[in-house]
Amino acid sequence: MVRVALLGVVLAAGAAVAQPPPAATVATVNGEKVTLEQVDTFIRARFPGAPLTASQLKALRTEVTNDLVDDLLVRQFLRANGPKVDPAEVDRQLGAFADSLKAKGQTLAGYARQTGQTEAALRDTWADLIAMQAYVRQHVPPTELQKYFETNREHFDGVEVQAAHIVLRPQGSPVERARTRERLEAIRAEIAAGRLDFAAAARKHSQCPSAARGGDLGPVPRKGGLQDEAFARAAFALKVGELSPVVETPVGFHLIRVSARTPGTPAAFDRCVEDVRDAYADDFRAGLLPRLRREGQVTITVP
Repeated sequence: MVRVALLGVVLAAGAAVAQPPPAATVATVNGEKVTLEQVDTFIRARFPGAPLTASQLKALRTEVTNDLVDDLLVRQFLRANGPKVDPAEVDRQLGAFADSLKAKGQTLAGYARQTGQTEAALRDTWADLIAMQAYVRQHVPPTELQKYFETNREHFDGVEVQAAHIVLRPQGSPVERARTRERLEAIRAEIAAGRLDFAAAARKHSQCPSAARGGDLGPVPRKGGLQDEAFARAAFALKVGELSPVVETPVGFHLIRVSARTPGTPAAFDRCVEDVRDAYADDFRAGLLPRLRREGQVTITVP
């Protein structure tokens, strides 16, 4: 599934998303194509009418393209290694999802449009989810799931932290990335020495809409939120009031401060085993992608 994290910063003044040539290719994944039309359809659905500068548009297209490449790599892996998905099971689960939407006055077609997909693409996404769940069910023994549950108790107990961050987003070369990290290290030193308030620094420097709130992101779950895993892991490692080291994620470099921690409710493994399996599948997918990227034939050319 396409996952775009912390993208609100790109929605600044500029030119609207241009209509692309329908067949333009932005990526090839082991011979299969991702088109610019797919990418811009997703962007228009998620950010309708959002004005974008040329550089912001390219950054957003690049992030969405990479998400679509990841989706396609996983789909190819499941075709080759996963169990065959029964179309009737896809129908059943999509039907249940459509019923839940209907109860909210929504439709499956409307949901597909809002998420930048055709109904056929939504069906493919659902089939991928079912295939991944079945793959994990076949290959992961209960003892490993139990171990995963114990390792990730904060997630299953529903623990949350109230987090704020300062993010700087480098553009271009490794040299620019190094300079951006150094700049954030200097800001961190000022905060740690008490010469600069964290919220004031966020309002002045952070390249995120949360800057207006002093960097406040609200409650952050251990897994399943908009934040990258590296971000969430760093946030949950902090004591209340503690300042993180510089944390690197795909969207940039972050300083994180946690102002509160909500303990949640202790969970029992046998009562949430399906949730454990789903979370395990998400982490398995994330761990699989670097290998699929490394071993696959992937080219990306985003205009």
